Amino acid sequence: MADHTKMKLGRKAIKTDTRTLALGNYLTPALPPPPIAADWTKNVASWGMMLNDSLGDCTIAGLGHAVQVWTANTSGIVTVPDATIESYYEQWDGYVAGNPETDHGGVELDVLTRWQKSSFDGHGLLAFADTRPANLVEIKQSIALFGGVYIGLSLPLTAQTQDVWDVVKNGGANARPGSWGGHCVFVPKYDANGFTCITWGQPKTMTLAFWKKYCDEAHTLLGQDWLAAKGAPSGFDQAQLQANLAGIN
Repeated sequence: MADHTKMKLGRKAIKTDTRTLALGNYLTPALPPPPIAADWTKNVASWGMMLNDSLGDCTIAGLGHAVQVWTANTSGIVTVPDATIESYYEQWDGYVAGNPETDHGGVELDVLTRWQKSSFDGHGLLAFADTRPANLVEIKQSIALFGGVYIGLSLPLTAQTQDVWDVVKNGGANARPGSWGGHCVFVPKYDANGFTCITWGQPKTMTLAFWKKYCDEAHTLLGQDWLAAKGAPSGFDQAQLQANLAGIN
């Protein structure tokens, strides 16, 4: 049985911005349905904790795992060092090294906005676009086309000891969304039964029921590592997205 009781979380309350692009606006009728399954984890042998066992830096750890997925499936895996992860936790989430009173986690939207405007250890983010967590077709398109999706979960206490995250019937208060806290993860894999995220240095599978109940935030990341190697997917209007993005900036 899993024991995540000593692990850290770190996603703060969801923040929205009316200017945020919506993924569905750039998926054209030429785009075929998502495949039954997609898995971008196979080329990664070791993920790394990325300090999320000692710090509530999941919003930054999720970026590190995205970079691992993109580079492992394009040019050769790059793992961002822990010291660099901590540095970005300081820059983008306000953590002060050695001061636990400042270890408050981060806001996904703020982290992605900062990444898109600068870089993350030399890895660029062309843009990000949101989709509703309940729209599983768009979620699967995000994973299949762009290597994964960066999400937020309102985790229940029941998730602390589950090998596979699933909804616990009659779980009472311990099964309530957010009873443990908010968590950010990168999801590079799905199949007919559910999704697999990367957290605390390991792949973690969640059932469809778990996703539907506890996933409440989802962002598609257009990483430059990925797009430079693979190009814009057929059926995705990247030119229009970039035009809209220029209008925002």
